[in-house]
Amino acid sequence: MSALAKACGALKSVDYEVFGRVQGEEGRGAAGPGGQEARKLGVVGWVKNTRQGTVTGQVQGPEDKVNAMKSWLSKVGSPSSRIDRTNFSNEKEISKLDFSGFSTRY
Repeated sequence: MSALAKACGALKSVDYEVFGRVQGEEGRGAAGPGGQEARKLGVVGWVKNTRQGTVTGQVQGPEDKVNAMKSWLSKVGSPSSRIDRTNFSNEKEISKLDFSGFSTRY
């Protein structure tokens, strides 16, 4: 993945928090639909349900693919979710990926 990512241009990392009705059993296991979307897009990172009812995580990968995942997190989400807003922070260029896949943290 790293060689492929480097061939696609700059690597980006961004943290996110999604607000709305975004938690549920469909969001668990293999990082749920978010993980499926991440794998489809070719990005890596993690996702976690918070006690406040939000979903937080980090996405890393080629800039265009991270931007596509940001759009999905803001507008689409998992099938039964209702996204009120998504906050992105710590967006930066990175020299290498810190993750090899997309995982769920507990």
